[in-house]
Amino acid sequence: MSPVHSGLTMPVVRRIGRVLLGAALFLASLGGICAAGVSTVMGQSYPLSHQRPPARGWPAPKAIPGGRITVAIVVSNAGSVSADVLAPYEVFARSERFAVYTVAARRTPSPLSGGLHLLPDHTLEEVGTGAVSEPDVVVVPAVIDPTGTVEKPLREWIAARSRYGARLLGVCAGSELLAAAGVLDNRQATSFWANIGSLKRNHPKVRWQSGERYVEDGAITTTAGITSGTVGALRLVERFAGAAEAQRIGSALHYPGWSLDGSTAITPNHLALSDLPYVLNAAFPWWRPTIGIGLVEGVGEIDAAAAFEVYSGVSFSARAIPISATGTVTTRHGVVLLTEPAGTAVPRVDRFVVPGVRGDLTPALASWASGRSLTPELPGGGRRDGEFGFDPMLRDLAAHADSATARTTAKFSEYPVGQLRLSGAGWPWRPTVIFVVALTVSVGVGMLTVAVPRLLRRRTAGTVSRSGRGGPGTPPAR
Repeated sequence: MSPVHSGLTMPVVRRIGRVLLGAALFLASLGGICAAGVSTVMGQSYPLSHQRPPARGWPAPKAIPGGRITVAIVVSNAGSVSADVLAPYEVFARSERFAVYTVAARRTPSPLSGGLHLLPDHTLEEVGTGAVSEPDVVVVPAVIDPTGTVEKPLREWIAARSRYGARLLGVCAGSELLAAAGVLDNRQATSFWANIGSLKRNHPKVRWQSGERYVEDGAITTTAGITSGTVGALRLVERFAGAAEAQRIGSALHYPGWSLDGSTAITPNHLALSDLPYVLNAAFPWWRPTIGIGLVEGVGEIDAAAAFEVYSGVSFSARAIPISATGTVTTRHGVVLLTEPAGTAVPRVDRFVVPGVRGDLTPALASWASGRSLTPELPGGGRRDGEFGFDPMLRDLAAHADSATARTTAKFSEYPVGQLRLSGAGWPWRPTVIFVVALTVSVGVGMLTVAVPRLLRRRTAGTVSRSGRGGPGTPPAR
């Protein structure tokens, strides 16, 4: 049947085609802007390291004391989540019953979420050949591409450690790496709340659980999102070193609501309209502030992780740049972190925040800040007794960005906020304004398919009209 007989004339068909094309261009334009924003965020959150080994080589890894329970913290050379790595590290390292080291495929600077880099202590091969002690516990964080070919050696190494009898702790989306390694089949497990739906589809042999801070099944423990790794690690401290040791460390860390005999049940999270700040900050990062994170020798692992996760790794509300006096910092318990050395090569920063410090800054950082006309800000100096390291950072985020972003950041870190009083702007207006501009531009792009043909028709009609008016020598119209 022809378009005319069906009731659709050719002009109508062309009009419908233009509308559909306009809608496609609108979606492509807005989608392209969002994709560019997310790409920018991820590139700044997991930047490539430009640091080369010093002339004397990288610092030698610390010795692994004998006669202790050995814990290997896995690090991906492609990128891992900061708090998934550093929080369990601090929990175990606070006890003299444990010897803790980091391990990766290569001993090269490895990105951590938020803009930080870590130098692993040892390689997978060193453990596999016996050059380094076999771990009793392996901590597996979320990594960028858990099922990709780049992490195949890591998956095989994890599966081998499981066969050799190591206890596995999967933190947050680290459970996906465990599932991809095949060690979770026919077991119960949990993960970051937003991932459980896709995990059920992609790994149906695993019995995924929601609403649990951690799940234990045999020799494998898995935890909910990011900060839940602290609680999962405390559980393993209790199992290996006893309740008294777990109580001592847990009481010193002050994770909200944690108790030795507390319930593992937590309120299940779901996507909601209130999560919109997360999307806006991730998709529209332009003109966000740049924060210099000053790291001093002996900084606490959780304090460092909290700064990079809260400002950049989870909230996406700022770009974070690590800065130290010399370019390397060793944390309180021996993790080597790589930073920008304080000097003129450091990019311009809008704020200078130093986590975990309550007193005076080191002279080098204080001098650098003074030369940049920056006032060092010490959120840790405002930490109240009985607070976890994330609390002062979330308060600072609310005060300098907005409380909606701070609450969403806590939700996507699976961190309780009932104990916090967050004050600041109520909404992330910067990315909202950028979204409105992007939406307007995309609507304009979509309307071109309607406006351009109409404009061309008017010009054509005008040309025909002018040519039909006649002139000298033009025969009269019949």
